[in-house]
Amino acid sequence: MKKVILEATDLCKTYSNESVQQHVIKNLNLKIYEGDFTVIMGNSGSGKSTLLYSQSGMDRPTLGKIRYGGEEISGYSNDKLAVFRRNHCGFVFQQNYLNDTMSALDNVMVSGLLVTKDRKALAQRAKELLTKVEITEQEWKKFPTQLSGGQQQRVAVVRGVINRPEILFADEPTGALNSQNTENVLDILTDLNNEGQSIVMVTHSTKAAERGNRVIYLADGVVKNEIDLTGTTGDERHRKLKDFLSEMGW
Repeated sequence: MKKVILEATDLCKTYSNESVQQHVIKNLNLKIYEGDFTVIMGNSGSGKSTLLYSQSGMDRPTLGKIRYGGEEISGYSNDKLAVFRRNHCGFVFQQNYLNDTMSALDNVMVSGLLVTKDRKALAQRAKELLTKVEITEQEWKKFPTQLSGGQQQRVAVVRGVINRPEILFADEPTGALNSQNTENVLDILTDLNNEGQSIVMVTHSTKAAERGNRVIYLADGVVKNEIDLTGTTGDERHRKLKDFLSEMGW
């Protein structure tokens, strides 16, 4: 039996603009399980990113509850939410948001120092992770503008996992990359998941979605359906996902 690490109950998110209200998430219920690579798909405007931000505490739901490990976090103060995200969550976005005035290594280190003051141990972990994603010692010292787009995103992934988060949230992490860099980043995410990292990823890419073992399809702010790809690989996984998305009207 898989362990539930994050649960959304009767989740609603409404944006108001003068007299107009936009209901982006509508009474949504969803459980995220430990060790899963959960992919969230759906057409533009379906609520994918809004759901991810609500689940991670980056945004507040209008109604409903978010529970992490059985504890409700949707009622936390802003400061308490910030501590929660720092201690439990990692993030990778479509844009890498690296600090251009810091080296690749320092971009990773500055996130880690929010959690630990053991600079020596942190530097060792940062260097090991950067090496693992093929960022060389020479490149550790370079500023983001001196790195390729793919290298920058690999640094961003390392920054996202430096604090050993229980969940890594990824919002279109390959959306700004070419095909080769996309494969490189997806390989890294797959390796992390194989090592036990729980991942929740929003994507428009079927190629990226195939890396997940669970794909959830959103439509008009609700979960329309989902598919379990656990135990499938290669052509079988590709076919199952393709058929599922076709049924969803993708």
